[in-house]
Amino acid sequence: MPPAKPELIGTTGAVASTHWLASAAGMRMLADGGNAFDAAAAAGFVLQVVEPHFNGLGGDLSLVAHQAGRDDVQALCAQGPMPRAISLGTFADLGLRSIPGSGLLPACVPGAFGGWMRLLAEFGTKRLAEVLEPAIGYADKGFPLLPETARAIDTLAPLFRAEWHGSEQVYLKGGDAPAAGSRFRNPALANTYQRLIKAAESASGAREAQFRAAHDAFYKGFVAAEISEFLESGPMLDATGRRHRGLLTADDLADWTPSVETAPSHSYGPYQVFKPGPWSQGPVFLQQLALLDGFDLARMGQGSAEYVHTVIECTKLAMADREAWYGDPDFSEVPLAGLLDAEYNRQRRALVGAQADNTLRPGTPGGRTSFLPDLPVPDDPDADSEWMSQLQNGLPTILQATKAKTDTVTVTAVDRHGNMVAATPSGGWLKSSPAIGGLGFPLGTRGQCMFLTEGHPNSLGPGKRPRTTLSPSVVLRDGRPFVAFGTPGGDRQDQWTMQFFLNVADFGLDFQSATETTAFHTDQVPASFTPHAHRPGVLVAEQTCPPEVVAELRARGHEVDLVPAYSLGRVCASGFTDDHEFVRAAASPRGRHAYAVAE
Repeated sequence: MPPAKPELIGTTGAVASTHWLASAAGMRMLADGGNAFDAAAAAGFVLQVVEPHFNGLGGDLSLVAHQAGRDDVQALCAQGPMPRAISLGTFADLGLRSIPGSGLLPACVPGAFGGWMRLLAEFGTKRLAEVLEPAIGYADKGFPLLPETARAIDTLAPLFRAEWHGSEQVYLKGGDAPAAGSRFRNPALANTYQRLIKAAESASGAREAQFRAAHDAFYKGFVAAEISEFLESGPMLDATGRRHRGLLTADDLADWTPSVETAPSHSYGPYQVFKPGPWSQGPVFLQQLALLDGFDLARMGQGSAEYVHTVIECTKLAMADREAWYGDPDFSEVPLAGLLDAEYNRQRRALVGAQADNTLRPGTPGGRTSFLPDLPVPDDPDADSEWMSQLQNGLPTILQATKAKTDTVTVTAVDRHGNMVAATPSGGWLKSSPAIGGLGFPLGTRGQCMFLTEGHPNSLGPGKRPRTTLSPSVVLRDGRPFVAFGTPGGDRQDQWTMQFFLNVADFGLDFQSATETTAFHTDQVPASFTPHAHRPGVLVAEQTCPPEVVAELRARGHEVDLVPAYSLGRVCASGFTDDHEFVRAAASPRGRHAYAVAE
């Protein structure tokens, strides 16, 4: 089947994101002389406005960036930590056995704004007012509301009217849910952006100093003050059916800054792939490559049963190691070198047989003993309303009968100079937590991803970052910038993007064609989000998977669950042609509103 869209080629720069207005905003920066980092940030702020059901200003950010002329890639962690007032005993004292997926208890320091500020200060060229102009315009003057956003607001409207009055103020108009396609405005959010610009420009005329001042206005100034006042105003209803206070304080925000570090990487033929560190699930992708490097995937054929089986079985092994070993490396030693070691992966690769294995099998890097905590038991009551049943799932998606789900947003950008960036913002979605009416956004709930168990790298702890699923990618080929890519999708991100990468690296597809092949994933590993669902042995594939492939996979022991065609993931990619004469970009047709732009 020919690709649904062409691969876009240009000379100035390229942007691909999960919403056409964000991609256009990023291209506006490039056309006006900005670089890829300016473009990604402008697109990222627009995504906060136009996809509020998937991310927001109160959420998180994971980002990988390559600066032209350098031979390395930087990973920026804007995953905020848990409050310092929280501990394992906090939830026991509240009579809870798990961290709810909604409300105020799972709120972390909102990292997205600080992450974008650091990227712009150190890598960008534009001023804050220029970068925020598109987002302010859409928040103030309005934009066409996506059907998914309208559905989310309509489903949750009774909750907003009865309990979450800040959300009622932000998302309902005269008490009514807005219609899909209607012009939607968020004047409170526009005002927040404008006040941040005013604080920056009042502090200094120097560009970098303005970004520091904007950071301080958010984390030490009026935003932190309003967040603190909101959390102190009283308990709010969450998925437990009870009302709880938030534990985040102004001091938690004031003491936080995003971190930048050399991104871990792994070579695969002429390609060097860079990912965020083990505070995310990013290194899973690297271990998948280390395992797959021992197989002749090209011989198997793209989309064959042998190929799908091999990719899935290697994914299970890498994801099992994630479950056992990943967490905030500031609090525990994550044996990343051991997990990516060639001999370790040779031994792990030998576990891949002709038949599916339906158990979680973490390894023992360096002879260490692995630890898989018991899954938490949700404290949720029987749902007596549609909105309560939605709150009891920590994903942003409004769950429906279809089993095909997506979440989060992504943006990638490159420019003619060779700069390249991939970012996956998330958190602070409208379903996560009651909005702070005066600011126009809710807080994130990434704390739900932590374990209430002693001794695990991802165990809950004061000031500790939850392990995030956010996992963008940047690739160099023969030492030169090649492609930046990412997708929404929670725990499945490194499965769908792996298929994109293998389509390019092993099967020679162009970027656009590589986003359009049949997607698949395993549901064997427990989800990071409440209620931590998993289905051992289940292989989910789109209905475009040929019947003979499905039959062979079932014969190999996989329980194949077919979902609608073009329903898994929204891969976006920006990069360079082989001769480096041109930039290029692609966006998956899935979801219908991811778009690439090149000029």
